[in-house]
Amino acid sequence: MLGPVAALRHRTVEANGISLHVVEAGSGPLVVLCHGFPELWFSWRHQLEALAGAGFRAVAPDQRGYGRTSRPDDVADFDIEHLTGDLAGLLDALGEDRAVFVGHDWGSIVVWNMPLFHPERVRAVVGTSVAFVPRLPARPTRLMRMVFGDRFFYILYFQDVGPADEELARDPRRSLLAAFWSLSGDAPRGSIKDRPRRGTGWLDILTEPTGSLSWLGEEELAVFVEEFSRTGFTGGLNWYRNFDRNWELTERFADTRITVPALFAAGERDAVLRMTPPEMMEGWVTDLRGSILIPGAGHWVQQERPDEVNRALLEFLDGLTEP
Repeated sequence: MLGPVAALRHRTVEANGISLHVVEAGSGPLVVLCHGFPELWFSWRHQLEALAGAGFRAVAPDQRGYGRTSRPDDVADFDIEHLTGDLAGLLDALGEDRAVFVGHDWGSIVVWNMPLFHPERVRAVVGTSVAFVPRLPARPTRLMRMVFGDRFFYILYFQDVGPADEELARDPRRSLLAAFWSLSGDAPRGSIKDRPRRGTGWLDILTEPTGSLSWLGEEELAVFVEEFSRTGFTGGLNWYRNFDRNWELTERFADTRITVPALFAAGERDAVLRMTPPEMMEGWVTDLRGSILIPGAGHWVQQERPDEVNRALLEFLDGLTEP
């Protein structure tokens, strides 16, 4: 049901040269919640209320390219410098010096990079679904092509402007529902299919559910469908088109460790864990206070298992001693 969510405070702030639509609740120490693809601030609806109830100021933006936030035309405007700069600018607009940054999926990549690009603004980091990955030894897309060869890999498919944008926008409800189902913990094994690269689109490797999702009601799904029907998917896809550029921009951080307090949480059935296993963080995230895998949950962990995620998040926040 959407009753409590509808009471949250919505506003638009100017940050880093764009207009950011943000949703906030509560007062106290600041926690910024950063969504992934293809999502919105709404992905954090369960956490906004839990954090506010526990005495925190919780803020969830529609990130650059999504929802009611600005969507620049230039692909390069979606690189990691811009994305982390947006969060630093958000703090300025909110009148805050530092925050705990919580991310999911692509949002995790951004928040893991916040201590590198803006260390003075970061109190702690929580990544969900995507662990911190040390800088790769070669361009990411080159390595992906070596690994996948003539097999379809969605990130490589997303690189070219046009095909994925048009495919996903043709029927936003179908695109979203197939993604939400296939990557969830409820989907049976084999819901994400292996296909040859040529002639394959993103929806060809996904499975559509036969009924409704246990963790996402029709009213909730409609929030996503309405926004992506209006905006299309190009803003989110442009994040993927900066993998190589981000690799270049982070060269100076190749040997830098993440030293702020950190937490990782993911669904035990999240397919992304095969690409970015939590073990990769060993020796790189030096104050990792937990690495939690939630049984039965898939990729959309904070929506699929909100109670477990909220419990882990609040325990982690309660353990932080600095304000």
